[in-house]
Order: sequence, then C-alpha cells, then structure tokens
Amino acid sequence: MKKRAFKMQLFDGFVSEYKKRHDELWPELEQLLKETGIHEYSIFLDEETNALFGVMDVEDETLLDKLPEHPVMQKWWKYMGDIMESNPDNSPVSVGLKEMFYLK
Repeated sequence: MKKRAFKMQLFDGFVSEYKKRHDELWPELEQLLKETGIHEYSIFLDEETNALFGVMDVEDETLLDKLPEHPVMQKWWKYMGDIMESNPDNSPVSVGLKEMFYLK
C-alpha cells in the first residue's frame, strides 16, 4: 500500500457546499474509488487559505491513471468545477505532496 497526498484549492465562500457535496457522495463514485484500490481517503481544509489537503492509501498507483477516463469521475469533476480551481478538462488542479515524515 502506498500513501498519496495532494493539495487543491477551494474558492472563497464554498466551504459549506464542498462539505455538503462530499457528505452526499454519489454511491457510484464511492464504488469506483474502492474498485480502484483507494482506501483511507481523507480531505482536510485549511480554513485560513481554503487549501484542501487530501491523503489516501492506494493499492496500485497505476490504477489511478485510469480514473480520468471513467465517466463517473468526469461527471464528478464537472459537478465540483464551480467551487474549486479546475483544469480545462474539469479535473481539479491538484499538486502532489512529498512525504517528509511518517510514524507508524
């Protein structure tokens, strides 16, 4: 299992909406993420900057490369695009983070 971390940026004024949308996560998206081998997935918010910090355990990183092709993932990105920084393909602007310390 590999741990992956990344950051994204939420637009001002959309904290409640972001939380609501994730509290109501589509069952088909949850299933897709689990089928892709994603476990222990959390997203945290820095309330001072609206920066989002995600961390997840991944069984096979090569499976993540196929997520952008999946219609459910594309639909979710489009759905979220109005409240966070997004790329032209509607995927969130996401910056990978380097692990500096891990205590097991």
